[in-house]
Formats: sequence, structure tokens, C-alpha cells
Amino acid sequence: MNIKSYIGIGYSGISRFCFSVSLYLIPYTLCLLLPSCGNGSSTPTQGKQKICIDESYSPLFNAEVEAFEGLYKESDIVDTYKPEGDIVNDFMNDSCRIIILSRDLTTKEKEYFKSKNSFPTSTKIAVDALAFITNKNNPVSNLLYSELENIFTGKISSWRPLDSSIKEKSDQDTSITIVFDNEKSCNVRLLKEKILNGGDFPKNCFAVKSNSEVVEYVSRNKAALGIIGVNWISDGDDTLTRTFLSKVNVLGVASKEDDGTFFQPYQAQVVTGEYPFCRNVYIINREGRTGLGTGFAAFVAGEKGQLIILKAGMVPATQPIRLVQITNN
Repeated sequence: MNIKSYIGIGYSGISRFCFSVSLYLIPYTLCLLLPSCGNGSSTPTQGKQKICIDESYSPLFNAEVEAFEGLYKESDIVDTYKPEGDIVNDFMNDSCRIIILSRDLTTKEKEYFKSKNSFPTSTKIAVDALAFITNKNNPVSNLLYSELENIFTGKISSWRPLDSSIKEKSDQDTSITIVFDNEKSCNVRLLKEKILNGGDFPKNCFAVKSNSEVVEYVSRNKAALGIIGVNWISDGDDTLTRTFLSKVNVLGVASKEDDGTFFQPYQAQVVTGEYPFCRNVYIINREGRTGLGTGFAAFVAGEKGQLIILKAGMVPATQPIRLVQITNN
């Protein structure tokens, strides 16, 4: 059984430039020139705007907001981080008009806004993934897709049948404890959709309050299985990422075919779709005019914002990607 590996992922310079200019810089520049874009005190580069962001993407959007405000000194992005369920409620209740989620609006949600004569705009900005993490002392390094299904449906509740070295230690407590970031999180929703068909998790699951708390819990509990957004461990140059990776292991996961090849939740296997727990990330905007929120969305979807996504270890959605692979002959 092998973990598939790649050595690099990057951009094609000329196609990257042409792509970003044609799709984003031109309409964004036109928007800045049109009188209607200056409606009120907020423009695409000035003013104050609250944006609700899924907590799974806190490391990424801390960087995006810092870069945007660094370029546009008169802008003030109030970035608020919450679990997915709370963000959707805020959006529906009109307490936040620009949100960032790991899914698009549902048909029912779109119909609700249509009935209010409101038509939110969704822009795909990235592809990311779930990561399954374990304690540094846990000998299990890979899981088949079918094994994950059995864990999350309660058919497997111990690490013992998953690794032969554990079987030899009959006196060891190997009961699996599954820990999520938040009961309203996008991580919970994705696993319910992919594995449980909307059903309930087994009794050995519980939630803390954030992705970082999941990492800390797993680092202290040998039998824990944690689920986090990969953005928390994907930027190899980030101090926080390196700290987290020193505390936990990241599991390889096989595809649904369970052919014995395992994939890690990082750029190379996410961009090819080989890693089985990927998802799209969207900025959803119902600002109603071209204000600061629209300007920030254009920035994130444009060249500079997409390069920040690439640097953060996620897959940018609107830029060509060049993948380099090494194989052993």
C-alpha cells in the first residue's frame, strides 16, 4: 500500500496573467470607474464592511484581509469567524451580507432570497479538504474509505482492528474518541452528507469550539480521531501550521475504491480529486451594490488573492495550475 506523492504545484505565468486580467481585473476596473459603484460612503476600496467567514478558513482569511487592507488603506474589513450554521443564519437574517462558506447556497435558500427580491452572487474561490488527524503515538497512519465509513457509522469503535501492532497489546484501551470543531461546522455537515446520508453520528463523537481546539485535544489523547479543515495545517511556512503538525499525525485516506493507494489532504491530491474529502469554497455576496464587500470578493478571486490561497496550501479556483509529478521507474 502506497501513499501517492508529488513534488510541486504551481502556476503557468503567462496563462495566469491572461486569465486573471480577462476575468477579474477588467470588470473590477470598470466597476471602479462607474459612478454607480460609489453608491453611499462605501466603494470597492474604501469604507467598512462586516464579512462572516467559516472558522475553518481563519488562517487563510487573516492573510487575505491583511493584504487587502494593506493595499487599500481606507478599507476596514470586519472579519468575523463562526461555524457554518451560525453564518447561514446571519445571512438569512440580514445581519451579514457577505459570507464565506464551504458550499454554495441551497436551492431552498436561493428561493427564499428570490422571494425577497434579493439575488446573492456566489463566487468559487478555492478548493480545500477535510483532514483526519491522530495522536503522535497512534500507530495507525492510513485508513481505507470503508474503515472511515465503519468508524463514523459506529461499526468500528476501537483502533485495535485497524492496526496489527495494537492487537498485541490486549490490555490497552483503544476505544476511538471522535472530536469535531463545532456541532454546526462545515466539517460535520460534509461527513454527514458523504458518509451518513444525513444521519446521526455514533455516541463516541463530541464537539469542541474550534479547529485549533481539535488539534490540542488530539495531541493530548492517544485514542482520539480529530476532523479539521486542512487550511489549519496546509501552509508549511506558517509557524502555527508547523506547531500543529509537530503535535499530531495527518492520516492518509484511500478513495472509495479502496485500492490500497492512500492520499493526503494537500494540494496535489486535492487538485486532482484523488483525495476523497474535498469541497469548494465560496464568497457569497448580497451587498446589493458595488461596495467594499464586492471589492474584497474581486480581490480574493483575482490574481493576488489567488496567490495567497496557493501559498496557504489550498487550491485556487480561478487560476491555471501546473502539476509536477515524480514517479519511480
